[in-house]
Amino acid sequence: MSERPRARTAEGVVEGRRRGGHAVFRGIPYARPPVGRLRFRAPAPIEGWKGTRQAGEFGPVVPQAGPTAETSVGDDWLTLNVATPTVGATGLPVLVWIHGGAYIAGSSGDPMYDPAALTGAGLVVVSVNYRVAVEGFVLVEGAPANRGLLDQIAALHWVRRNIAAFGGDPDRVTVAGQSAGAGSIAALLTTESARGLFHRAIAHSVPGLLCTRGLAREVAAVLAARVGTVPDVEALSGIAPSRLAGELTALGADLADHRDRWGRLARIGVAVCPVLDGEVLTETPWKALADGRANGIELLVGHTRDEFRLFSVMMGRSGTYTEDETRTALDLFAPTPAAADAYRAAHPTATPEELLELVHSDALFRMPSLRLAEANRAAGGTSFLFELGLAAPAGGGLLGACHSLDVPLAFGTLDSPIGRHFFGDRPTPDVSAVSRELQGGWVRFVTTGNPGWPAHGPDRGLTRVLDVESRTVPYPEAASRRIWDGHDPAPLDLA
Repeated sequence: MSERPRARTAEGVVEGRRRGGHAVFRGIPYARPPVGRLRFRAPAPIEGWKGTRQAGEFGPVVPQAGPTAETSVGDDWLTLNVATPTVGATGLPVLVWIHGGAYIAGSSGDPMYDPAALTGAGLVVVSVNYRVAVEGFVLVEGAPANRGLLDQIAALHWVRRNIAAFGGDPDRVTVAGQSAGAGSIAALLTTESARGLFHRAIAHSVPGLLCTRGLAREVAAVLAARVGTVPDVEALSGIAPSRLAGELTALGADLADHRDRWGRLARIGVAVCPVLDGEVLTETPWKALADGRANGIELLVGHTRDEFRLFSVMMGRSGTYTEDETRTALDLFAPTPAAADAYRAAHPTATPEELLELVHSDALFRMPSLRLAEANRAAGGTSFLFELGLAAPAGGGLLGACHSLDVPLAFGTLDSPIGRHFFGDRPTPDVSAVSRELQGGWVRFVTTGNPGWPAHGPDRGLTRVLDVESRTVPYPEAASRRIWDGHDPAPLDLA
């Protein structure tokens, strides 16, 4: 067995590495570097090459923003990675992973996304770098909006064109993502240009973050003013990507200055997200699916029980929220004015902090995930729902079943830096068991369309709760479901 596996793509031959008995190819370009005259443009088709291209290292990451931003050398940002059980196979199911990172950060090379366990289970795994932050999602006059989504679509076209060379079946493609990756998938479900490029979808912790053109235009103007220019493609193309990314980080830290004008966006802490631009995204995914303007598919969707707890801990706010802050959170994030009272009535013994975390968890992740499952079912698809109830053992239980806890469980990367942060150096048998169940659900779903538990139906809303003792029950967050009944996530807009 060669230690230098090769595959012939439509663009040329790539040479990868043998890793753990599997073939791994990294840093394969799926579009031209979006710099120079291609900056802020839709992804341009990749040019072919002669000879053999080395594919042993991850590609560089786009300049990012926020506290988790990564840096690297190079501007060939639009690359992907393929891990396959064997190059010589045929017809294997394919999973395409779209990373999260609040639309401003993240990369496919994160050790948390190591595909070894999934490849060992017989899947071809593709992971994608796409433009984030300013390069991917700031609304730039004269340039297409939602460039990060356009990148993802270009990557899916590459998969359609080339995955058979790696043993995969182009007609058995499942897209998967968490957080911003799941929000991207929700958008792709209803984007005309993505139709037919994937056949199933996995979405963990779908964020309800989409903004109007008016809000996005004002954010872009404020950002451009910080570097002394205007938000059009010619002016911003003259500003170094790293400088713009740094200014977006600074703007994120200053969002409190814009609360009167930017409303909920200023409270979330991230200044950019996908835009309802009228072209790539004409309406929210929930509305498009529920109203029959997009077809449902086989969808596995889920959320964690304590989504917002991660952010409370990261911001150093655990145990410090006040009644005034809780009142503001309920006013801004509950779906109606009456819903604020409904939250208090449904949770009469909850502390102000518990109520604040609850409404943030619901508005930002839990209800968008639930409503996507329901909308997909209304559009004729089959939805399977889960909630992660297992609390992170590390940190004395402070994190609970928080945002992102499910990702190392699904990938089986409990020994990655993030995995050790959540689960310690020696995961308990309970953690290992939940990891096996969630990963097994992924593999079964990608392979057969069924994760191994009943579909989420309109009567009881059956949900798989993954915990020390996993169980299938009616949707466990019944009070929140009643409060949000009939209310899809509303686009972020000017106040």
